[in-house]
Amino acid sequence: MNKKYLLAPGPVQIPSEVLLEMAKPIIHHRTEEFEAVFANVQVLLKELFQTTEPVLTFASSGTGAMEAAIVNTHNRNDRVLVVINGKFSERMGLIAETYGLQAELIELEPGEAIDPVIIEKFLQENPHTKSVMVEYSETSTGTMNNIEKIAEIVSKTEAILIVDAITALGVVPVPCDKWKLDVVIGGSQKSLMLPPGLSFLWLSKKAWKRAEISNIPKFYFDIREELTALKKNTTAWTPAISLIQGLSVSLNMMKSFGWDNLFKKNQLLMQSVHAGIKALNLELFSANPSVSVTAVKVPEGLDGEKLVEILKNVYGVTIAGGQSELKGKIIRIGTLGYIDSSDILVFFGALEGALKKMGYSFEWGISLAAAERVLYE
Repeated sequence: MNKKYLLAPGPVQIPSEVLLEMAKPIIHHRTEEFEAVFANVQVLLKELFQTTEPVLTFASSGTGAMEAAIVNTHNRNDRVLVVINGKFSERMGLIAETYGLQAELIELEPGEAIDPVIIEKFLQENPHTKSVMVEYSETSTGTMNNIEKIAEIVSKTEAILIVDAITALGVVPVPCDKWKLDVVIGGSQKSLMLPPGLSFLWLSKKAWKRAEISNIPKFYFDIREELTALKKNTTAWTPAISLIQGLSVSLNMMKSFGWDNLFKKNQLLMQSVHAGIKALNLELFSANPSVSVTAVKVPEGLDGEKLVEILKNVYGVTIAGGQSELKGKIIRIGTLGYIDSSDILVFFGALEGALKKMGYSFEWGISLAAAERVLYE
Protein backbone atom coordinates (compact mmCIF):
# COMPACT_ATOMS: atom_id res chain seq x y z
CA MET A 1 0.00 0.00 0.00
CA ASN A 2 1.59 3.24 -1.19
CA LYS A 3 1.19 6.71 0.21
CA LYS A 4 -0.26 8.90 -2.54
CA TYR A 5 1.45 12.02 -3.88
CA LEU A 6 -0.27 14.33 -6.34
CA LEU A 7 2.13 16.44 -8.42
CA ALA A 8 -0.06 17.07 -11.45
CA PRO A 9 -0.66 20.61 -12.75
CA GLY A 10 -4.18 20.38 -11.35
CA PRO A 11 -6.06 19.13 -9.48
CA VAL A 12 -3.56 19.58 -6.67
CA GLN A 13 -3.14 18.41 -3.08
CA ILE A 14 -5.56 20.02 -0.62
CA PRO A 15 -4.51 21.13 2.89
CA SER A 16 -6.24 19.41 5.81
CA GLU A 17 -7.45 22.81 7.05
CA VAL A 18 -9.34 23.33 3.80
CA LEU A 19 -10.74 19.78 3.77
CA LEU A 20 -11.99 20.15 7.32
CA GLU A 21 -13.68 23.46 6.52
CA MET A 22 -15.46 21.94 3.53
CA ALA A 23 -16.56 18.97 5.67
CA LYS A 24 -18.55 21.20 8.02
CA PRO A 25 -22.36 21.01 7.88
CA ILE A 26 -23.74 22.91 4.92
CA ILE A 27 -25.14 26.38 5.47
CA HIS A 28 -27.81 28.17 3.46
CA HIS A 29 -26.48 30.57 0.85
CA ARG A 30 -29.15 33.26 1.25
CA THR A 31 -28.13 34.09 4.79
CA GLU A 32 -25.96 36.62 6.57
CA GLU A 33 -23.64 33.76 7.54
CA PHE A 34 -22.79 32.95 3.92
CA GLU A 35 -22.65 36.63 2.95
CA ALA A 36 -19.97 37.20 5.60
CA VAL A 37 -17.86 34.35 4.19
CA PHE A 38 -18.32 35.59 0.63
CA ALA A 39 -17.45 39.16 1.58
CA ASN A 40 -14.16 37.93 3.09
CA VAL A 41 -13.46 35.92 -0.05
CA GLN A 42 -13.99 39.04 -2.16
CA VAL A 43 -11.41 41.02 -0.20
CA LEU A 44 -8.84 38.24 -0.56
CA LEU A 45 -9.55 37.64 -4.25
CA LYS A 46 -8.86 41.31 -4.93
CA GLU A 47 -5.48 40.89 -3.24
CA LEU A 48 -4.77 37.81 -5.33
CA PHE A 49 -5.70 39.62 -8.56
CA GLN A 50 -3.97 42.80 -7.30
CA THR A 51 -6.94 44.98 -8.17
CA THR A 52 -9.56 47.35 -6.88
CA GLU A 53 -12.16 45.97 -9.31
CA PRO A 54 -14.58 43.16 -8.34
CA VAL A 55 -13.80 39.49 -9.00
CA LEU A 56 -16.74 37.30 -10.03
CA THR A 57 -17.08 33.69 -8.84
CA PHE A 58 -18.88 30.96 -10.78
CA ALA A 59 -19.82 27.40 -9.81
CA SER A 60 -18.02 25.93 -12.80
CA SER A 61 -14.67 24.72 -14.04
CA GLY A 62 -12.29 27.25 -15.52
CA THR A 63 -13.81 26.67 -18.95
CA GLY A 64 -17.02 28.26 -17.64
CA ALA A 65 -15.23 31.49 -16.80
CA MET A 66 -13.45 31.30 -20.14
CA GLU A 67 -16.81 31.13 -21.91
CA ALA A 68 -18.18 33.94 -19.74
CA ALA A 69 -15.16 36.09 -20.59
CA ILE A 70 -15.79 35.72 -24.31
CA VAL A 71 -19.59 35.95 -24.52
CA ASN A 72 -19.84 39.00 -22.25
CA THR A 73 -17.28 41.19 -23.98
CA HIS A 74 -18.18 40.75 -27.65
CA ASN A 75 -20.89 41.26 -30.22
CA ARG A 76 -21.73 38.87 -33.02
CA ASN A 77 -19.17 38.84 -35.85
CA ASP A 78 -16.53 40.71 -33.86
CA ARG A 79 -13.02 40.08 -35.13
CA VAL A 80 -10.71 38.64 -32.48
CA LEU A 81 -7.12 37.39 -32.33
CA VAL A 82 -6.41 34.09 -30.59
CA VAL A 83 -2.83 33.02 -29.85
CA ILE A 84 -2.68 29.22 -29.88
CA ASN A 85 0.31 27.38 -28.40
CA GLY A 86 -1.39 24.44 -26.73
CA LYS A 87 -4.63 22.69 -25.82
CA PHE A 88 -6.16 25.40 -23.62
CA SER A 89 -5.44 28.34 -25.88
CA GLU A 90 -7.00 26.25 -28.64
CA ARG A 91 -10.13 26.03 -26.46
CA MET A 92 -10.46 29.82 -26.40
CA GLY A 93 -10.49 29.82 -30.18
CA LEU A 94 -13.16 27.10 -30.27
CA ILE A 95 -15.40 29.05 -27.88
CA ALA A 96 -14.97 32.21 -29.95
CA GLU A 97 -15.94 30.38 -33.14
CA THR A 98 -18.89 28.68 -31.42
CA TYR A 99 -20.39 32.09 -30.66
CA GLY A 100 -19.95 33.40 -34.18
CA LEU A 101 -16.86 35.54 -33.70
CA GLN A 102 -14.39 35.95 -36.56
CA ALA A 103 -11.39 34.35 -34.95
CA GLU A 104 -7.99 35.03 -36.46
CA LEU A 105 -5.56 32.40 -35.19
CA ILE A 106 -1.84 32.67 -34.64
CA GLU A 107 -0.84 29.02 -34.32
CA LEU A 108 2.55 28.37 -32.77
CA GLU A 109 4.41 25.13 -32.31
CA PRO A 110 3.51 23.44 -28.99
CA GLY A 111 5.90 24.74 -26.34
CA GLU A 112 6.61 27.98 -28.20
CA ALA A 113 5.81 31.33 -26.57
CA ILE A 114 4.39 34.20 -28.61
CA ASP A 115 6.69 37.05 -29.53
CA PRO A 116 4.72 40.16 -28.46
CA VAL A 117 5.96 41.96 -31.59
CA ILE A 118 3.79 39.62 -33.67
CA ILE A 119 0.69 40.76 -31.77
CA GLU A 120 1.74 44.40 -32.12
CA LYS A 121 2.14 44.02 -35.88
CA PHE A 122 -1.23 42.26 -36.20
CA LEU A 123 -3.05 45.03 -34.32
CA GLN A 124 -1.39 47.70 -36.41
CA GLU A 125 -2.55 45.97 -39.59
CA ASN A 126 -5.99 45.10 -38.15
CA PRO A 127 -7.06 48.11 -36.04
CA HIS A 128 -10.68 46.93 -35.78
CA THR A 129 -9.72 43.83 -33.79
CA LYS A 130 -11.90 43.70 -30.67
CA SER A 131 -9.80 41.44 -28.46
CA VAL A 132 -6.61 39.44 -28.08
CA MET A 133 -6.92 36.08 -26.30
CA VAL A 134 -3.83 34.44 -24.85
CA GLU A 135 -2.65 32.04 -22.16
CA TYR A 136 -0.47 33.32 -19.34
CA SER A 137 0.69 29.78 -18.60
CA GLU A 138 -0.24 27.15 -21.19
CA THR A 139 -0.77 24.12 -18.97
CA SER A 140 -0.65 21.52 -21.74
CA THR A 141 2.91 22.39 -22.76
CA GLY A 142 4.38 24.08 -19.67
CA THR A 143 4.90 27.36 -21.53
CA MET A 144 4.63 30.92 -20.22
CA ASN A 145 3.84 33.96 -22.37
CA ASN A 146 5.08 37.49 -21.64
CA ILE A 147 1.74 38.90 -20.51
CA GLU A 148 3.19 42.13 -19.14
CA LYS A 149 4.62 43.08 -22.53
CA ILE A 150 1.53 41.90 -24.42
CA ALA A 151 -0.68 43.99 -22.12
CA GLU A 152 1.49 47.04 -22.71
CA ILE A 153 0.88 46.64 -26.45
CA VAL A 154 -2.85 45.89 -26.32
CA SER A 155 -3.62 48.66 -23.80
CA LYS A 156 -2.65 51.25 -26.41
CA THR A 157 -5.36 50.02 -28.78
CA GLU A 158 -9.16 49.68 -28.76
CA ALA A 159 -8.83 45.92 -28.27
CA ILE A 160 -9.12 44.23 -24.89
CA LEU A 161 -6.73 41.56 -23.63
CA ILE A 162 -8.32 38.31 -22.38
CA VAL A 163 -5.88 36.24 -20.32
CA ASP A 164 -6.35 32.66 -19.17
CA ALA A 165 -4.37 32.75 -15.92
CA ILE A 166 -5.70 29.52 -14.44
CA THR A 167 -2.21 28.08 -13.79
CA ALA A 168 -0.63 31.49 -13.17
CA LEU A 169 -2.78 33.05 -10.44
CA GLY A 170 -1.18 32.44 -7.06
CA VAL A 171 1.92 31.03 -8.74
CA VAL A 172 3.38 34.22 -10.22
CA PRO A 173 2.26 37.84 -9.81
CA VAL A 174 -0.81 38.81 -11.87
CA PRO A 175 -1.09 42.55 -11.18
CA CYS A 176 -4.29 43.23 -13.09
CA ASP A 177 -4.48 46.96 -12.45
CA LYS A 178 -0.77 47.75 -12.77
CA TRP A 179 -0.32 45.86 -16.04
CA LYS A 180 -3.59 47.19 -17.49
CA LEU A 181 -5.01 43.75 -18.14
CA ASP A 182 -8.65 43.61 -19.23
CA VAL A 183 -10.07 40.15 -18.56
CA VAL A 184 -8.43 37.51 -16.35
CA ILE A 185 -9.67 33.95 -15.82
CA GLY A 186 -8.91 31.75 -12.80
CA GLY A 187 -9.83 28.31 -11.43
CA SER A 188 -10.01 26.70 -8.01
CA GLN A 189 -8.10 23.43 -8.57
CA LYS A 190 -4.68 24.98 -9.15
CA SER A 191 -2.75 27.26 -6.79
CA LEU A 192 -5.87 27.88 -4.67
CA MET A 193 -5.62 24.35 -3.25
CA LEU A 194 -9.26 23.37 -3.76
CA PRO A 195 -11.13 20.69 -5.69
CA PRO A 196 -12.38 21.64 -9.16
CA GLY A 197 -15.70 23.48 -9.21
CA LEU A 198 -15.03 27.22 -8.87
CA SER A 199 -13.93 29.66 -11.54
CA PHE A 200 -13.12 33.35 -11.32
CA LEU A 201 -13.45 36.25 -13.71
CA TRP A 202 -12.01 39.75 -13.42
CA LEU A 203 -12.70 42.64 -15.79
CA SER A 204 -11.17 46.09 -16.15
CA LYS A 205 -13.33 49.18 -16.56
CA LYS A 206 -12.55 49.02 -20.28
CA ALA A 207 -13.89 45.46 -20.45
CA TRP A 208 -16.99 46.26 -18.36
CA LYS A 209 -17.92 48.90 -20.95
CA ARG A 210 -17.85 46.14 -23.55
CA ALA A 211 -20.11 44.01 -21.37
CA GLU A 212 -22.72 46.77 -21.29
CA ILE A 213 -23.23 46.56 -25.07
CA SER A 214 -22.60 42.85 -25.71
CA ASN A 215 -25.39 41.27 -27.80
CA ILE A 216 -24.30 37.61 -27.63
CA PRO A 217 -26.97 35.56 -25.78
CA LYS A 218 -26.08 34.46 -22.27
CA PHE A 219 -28.01 33.43 -19.16
CA TYR A 220 -26.10 31.58 -16.43
CA PHE A 221 -22.89 33.37 -17.38
CA ASP A 222 -24.39 36.87 -17.59
CA ILE A 223 -21.81 38.88 -15.67
CA ARG A 224 -24.12 41.84 -15.22
CA GLU A 225 -26.39 39.65 -13.10
CA GLU A 226 -23.36 38.44 -11.14
CA LEU A 227 -22.14 41.97 -10.50
CA THR A 228 -25.55 42.99 -9.15
CA ALA A 229 -25.53 40.01 -6.78
CA LEU A 230 -21.92 40.61 -5.79
CA LYS A 231 -22.79 44.05 -4.45
CA LYS A 232 -24.97 42.21 -1.92
CA ASN A 233 -22.19 39.74 -1.06
CA THR A 234 -23.87 36.85 -2.82
CA THR A 235 -24.08 35.18 -6.22
CA ALA A 236 -26.77 35.34 -8.90
CA TRP A 237 -27.32 31.60 -8.87
CA THR A 238 -26.77 28.85 -6.29
CA PRO A 239 -23.08 28.92 -5.30
CA ALA A 240 -20.81 25.99 -4.50
CA ILE A 241 -21.17 26.77 -0.79
CA SER A 242 -18.65 24.33 0.66
CA LEU A 243 -16.03 25.20 -1.94
CA ILE A 244 -16.40 28.89 -1.15
CA GLN A 245 -15.99 28.15 2.55
CA GLY A 246 -12.82 26.20 1.68
CA LEU A 247 -11.68 29.07 -0.53
CA SER A 248 -11.90 31.45 2.41
CA VAL A 249 -9.51 29.22 4.34
CA SER A 250 -7.08 28.63 1.46
CA LEU A 251 -6.85 32.32 0.58
CA ASN A 252 -6.23 33.20 4.23
CA MET A 253 -3.46 30.57 4.32
CA MET A 254 -1.84 32.10 1.24
CA LYS A 255 -2.12 35.62 2.64
CA SER A 256 -0.63 34.54 5.98
CA PHE A 257 2.30 32.92 4.19
CA GLY A 258 2.77 36.15 2.26
CA TRP A 259 2.05 36.69 -1.43
CA ASP A 260 5.68 37.50 -2.28
CA ASN A 261 6.91 34.55 -0.23
CA LEU A 262 4.50 32.33 -2.15
CA PHE A 263 5.80 33.50 -5.52
CA LYS A 264 9.41 32.98 -4.38
CA LYS A 265 8.62 29.47 -3.13
CA ASN A 266 7.00 28.51 -6.43
CA GLN A 267 10.01 29.83 -8.35
CA LEU A 268 12.38 27.82 -6.15
CA LEU A 269 10.39 24.61 -6.59
CA MET A 270 10.35 25.08 -10.35
CA GLN A 271 14.11 25.67 -10.40
CA SER A 272 14.72 22.53 -8.34
CA VAL A 273 12.64 20.46 -10.78
CA HIS A 274 14.59 21.88 -13.72
CA ALA A 275 17.88 21.07 -12.00
CA GLY A 276 16.87 17.47 -11.31
CA ILE A 277 15.56 16.95 -14.82
CA LYS A 278 18.73 18.29 -16.42
CA ALA A 279 20.91 16.14 -14.11
CA LEU A 280 19.19 13.10 -15.64
CA ASN A 281 20.08 14.36 -19.13
CA LEU A 282 16.41 14.89 -19.84
CA GLU A 283 15.25 17.89 -21.87
CA LEU A 284 12.69 20.55 -21.00
CA PHE A 285 9.94 20.75 -23.61
CA SER A 286 9.38 24.50 -23.57
CA ALA A 287 11.90 27.19 -24.43
CA ASN A 288 10.05 29.57 -22.07
CA PRO A 289 8.99 27.29 -19.20
CA SER A 290 6.05 27.96 -16.92
CA VAL A 291 6.64 28.31 -13.19
CA SER A 292 3.58 26.21 -12.38
CA VAL A 293 4.15 23.18 -14.62
CA THR A 294 7.33 21.70 -16.07
CA ALA A 295 6.97 19.74 -19.31
CA VAL A 296 9.75 17.25 -20.03
CA LYS A 297 10.53 15.37 -23.24
CA VAL A 298 10.41 11.60 -22.80
CA PRO A 299 13.69 10.02 -23.95
CA GLU A 300 13.72 8.39 -27.38
CA GLY A 301 12.61 4.78 -27.16
CA LEU A 302 10.67 5.18 -23.91
CA ASP A 303 6.87 5.23 -23.64
CA GLY A 304 5.73 8.35 -21.77
CA GLU A 305 2.35 6.86 -20.92
CA LYS A 306 4.02 3.82 -19.36
CA LEU A 307 6.33 6.12 -17.37
CA VAL A 308 3.33 7.97 -15.91
CA GLU A 309 1.67 4.63 -15.15
CA ILE A 310 4.71 3.23 -13.30
CA LEU A 311 5.08 6.40 -11.25
CA LYS A 312 1.45 6.14 -10.15
CA ASN A 313 1.00 2.40 -9.69
CA VAL A 314 4.42 1.45 -8.32
CA TYR A 315 5.48 4.58 -6.44
CA GLY A 316 2.17 6.33 -5.69
CA VAL A 317 3.23 9.53 -7.48
CA THR A 318 0.72 11.06 -9.88
CA ILE A 319 1.92 13.47 -12.54
CA ALA A 320 0.41 14.25 -15.96
CA GLY A 321 1.31 13.05 -19.42
CA GLY A 322 1.01 14.80 -22.74
CA GLN A 323 -2.25 15.61 -24.50
CA SER A 324 -3.31 15.14 -28.13
CA GLU A 325 -0.24 14.94 -30.38
CA LEU A 326 2.04 15.10 -27.32
CA LYS A 327 0.56 11.97 -25.75
CA GLY A 328 3.37 9.64 -24.74
CA LYS A 329 5.98 12.24 -25.74
CA ILE A 330 6.11 14.47 -22.66
CA ILE A 331 5.44 14.31 -18.94
CA ARG A 332 4.24 17.29 -16.89
CA ILE A 333 5.07 18.00 -13.24
CA GLY A 334 3.09 20.56 -11.25
CA THR A 335 4.85 22.98 -8.90
CA LEU A 336 1.81 24.88 -7.68
CA GLY A 337 -0.57 24.78 -4.76
CA TYR A 338 0.03 22.76 -1.63
CA ILE A 339 3.45 21.23 -2.34
CA ASP A 340 6.87 21.79 -0.84
CA SER A 341 10.48 20.64 -1.13
CA SER A 342 9.79 17.20 0.33
CA ASP A 343 7.31 16.50 -2.47
CA ILE A 344 9.97 17.36 -5.04
CA LEU A 345 12.41 14.90 -3.50
CA VAL A 346 9.78 12.16 -3.39
CA PHE A 347 9.08 12.80 -7.06
CA PHE A 348 12.72 12.46 -8.11
CA GLY A 349 13.17 9.31 -6.02
CA ALA A 350 10.17 7.80 -7.81
CA LEU A 351 11.22 9.11 -11.23
CA GLU A 352 14.66 7.53 -10.91
CA GLY A 353 13.08 4.22 -9.92
CA ALA A 354 10.65 4.32 -12.83
CA LEU A 355 13.33 5.27 -15.36
CA LYS A 356 15.60 2.45 -14.15
CA LYS A 357 12.72 -0.02 -14.59
CA MET A 358 12.36 1.19 -18.16
CA GLY A 359 16.06 0.72 -18.93
CA TYR A 360 17.18 4.35 -18.89
CA SER A 361 20.79 4.73 -17.76
CA PHE A 362 22.00 7.27 -15.16
CA GLU A 363 23.78 7.47 -11.80
CA TRP A 364 21.51 6.73 -8.83
CA GLY A 365 20.64 9.82 -6.78
CA ILE A 366 21.92 12.34 -9.30
CA SER A 367 18.58 14.14 -9.71
CA LEU A 368 17.95 14.21 -5.97
CA ALA A 369 21.35 15.77 -5.33
CA ALA A 370 20.77 18.41 -8.02
CA ALA A 371 17.32 19.30 -6.67
CA GLU A 372 18.60 19.44 -3.08
CA ARG A 373 21.37 21.86 -4.02
CA VAL A 374 18.76 24.28 -5.35
CA LEU A 375 16.36 23.79 -2.45
CA TYR A 376 18.76 23.88 0.49
CA GLU A 377 21.99 25.66 -0.42
